[in-house]
Amino acid sequence: MTLDISVIIVTYNSSACLATTIDSVIAHAAGVSLEIIVVDNASPDGTAAVVAARYPALQLVRRARNDGLSAAINDGVAVSQGTYIAVLNPDVRFESEVLGPLVAYLREHADAGVVAPRLLNDDGSVQLSCRAFPGYSTALFNRYSLLTRVLPRNRYSSAYLMSGFAHDAVRDVDWVSGAALMLPRTVFDAVGGWDAGFFMFNEDVDLCRRVHDAGYRVVYVPTAIVFHAIGVSRSAAPRMVIERHKSMWRYYRKHLRGGLGRDAVTLAGITARCTAILGANAVRALATRRSRAGGESRAV
Repeated sequence: MTLDISVIIVTYNSSACLATTIDSVIAHAAGVSLEIIVVDNASPDGTAAVVAARYPALQLVRRARNDGLSAAINDGVAVSQGTYIAVLNPDVRFESEVLGPLVAYLREHADAGVVAPRLLNDDGSVQLSCRAFPGYSTALFNRYSLLTRVLPRNRYSSAYLMSGFAHDAVRDVDWVSGAALMLPRTVFDAVGGWDAGFFMFNEDVDLCRRVHDAGYRVVYVPTAIVFHAIGVSRSAAPRMVIERHKSMWRYYRKHLRGGLGRDAVTLAGITARCTAILGANAVRALATRRSRAGGESRAV
C-alpha cells in the first residue's frame, strides 16, 4: 500500500515534549495514511529509549552521533515511503487536522513545492513563521534585533517578518519555518533534500530558496494550524551560537555572494556578531553563578 505521508521528527534531548507531539499527530490523522519516523540525534537524555518503549510500532532511527538537523532529516526520508514528506519539530502539537489540508493543497496545486501551516503560541497568538528572504538589512531588522524590539512596526522589519498581514489567508511567501512543513517527495528529490552542511539554523531558508530556484512555489496555508512551543529546542550554548553564525555564512556563500570585498565585510560582520553574543552570554552566566553563590553563602 502506498502511504500518503511520511512524518519525520528529529529529536535531540526531546524526551520531555516528544510524546505530546507524536500523540497529537496520531490523534489528528483522519483521511490520510501515514508513517511516523523518529530520528534521534544521539540524545544523552534517553529519548530514543523512551520512543522505543512507548511507541514500538513507530520507526526509530538511532544516529550514532549528532551531525545536525538537516543530516537527520535526510536520514529519516531515506527510510520513508510516503508520497509527501512532513517535517515536524518535537515541540509542536496538533489540536485539529493539519496533514490532510496540507496534502489537499499539494494535490490541487502541482506547482506548490513546500506548504506550511499557521504556527500559534500556546496562548493562541500568531508566530511569524513565514518571511521574506534575508539580505543585508536582516542583520538590523530581524525578529531579535534591537531596532525591531524598539520600533516593531518599522517598515523594514515588517517587510522581512511579513508582519503586515493577518496571517489568515493563503499566501505565496519566500520561506517558511521548518518547525512544521510539507513537500512532495518528488520536490525533495528534485532539490537534493536538506543541505547537511547546515547543522542547525537557516536550513529551512536554504531549502525554500532552492525550491523557488527549481520553479516551485512556497505557500503559507493558515487553515492548517499547529501549536509550537517556540524556544524549547533552542539553546544558548556556545556551540549553538557558533553554529547559528556558521549557517549565516553558509547561506550567504550559497545565495548572496558579491565579490571579494563584500564577502570579507560580510564574514567580518558575522564573526563580530558571534563573538559579541558569546561574550555577552559568558558575562551573564558568570553573573548568574556569582548571584547563586552569594545566595548560598547568605543561606549558610
